[in-house]
Amino acid sequence: MKQQILLLDDVHGLGRSGDVVTAKPGFIRNFLLPKKRAVIADKHTLKMQTKLREEREKKAAQDRKEAETFAAKLKSVVIETEVKVDPEGRMYGSVTATELAQMLKDSGHALDKKNIVLPHAIKTLGTHSIALRLREGVEAKFTLEVKPEGGVLPEKVEAPPAEPSDEEVEA
Repeated sequence: MKQQILLLDDVHGLGRSGDVVTAKPGFIRNFLLPKKRAVIADKHTLKMQTKLREEREKKAAQDRKEAETFAAKLKSVVIETEVKVDPEGRMYGSVTATELAQMLKDSGHALDKKNIVLPHAIKTLGTHSIALRLREGVEAKFTLEVKPEGGVLPEKVEAPPAEPSDEEVEA
């Protein structure tokens, strides 16, 4: 049987601060209440709910403003990476969201990998536009250039001509 609770903090997948939501008793008892992220909803929590919502709206406006300025900064960012490739230009491995987050961090733009919207790992050379989802639903993009290691493709190694087998020589 689900119970109604008032969220004191944002809980991913459940709701935002000030929302009255329902959740399973085990989740409430084992996670939300001990970590002080929620209280059981009753008559006395309604006053707290309006206060929490007002605080959340102020924080949301500030977060949106910060996210928009960060998105404007990222618009001009170009990250370059070199990867190992075979003679045909196919990559060994791929570039993942975790690696992208580390590259951004190294360039001075701290982001979490969960902010990177990457449907699948990058497995091709060239220029890629990477989408980001920042706080308060603000979307941003930056450019990733994937280049072969050393800047040039390795030369194709020609296979030596096959020597005729003994059967072919006798015929």
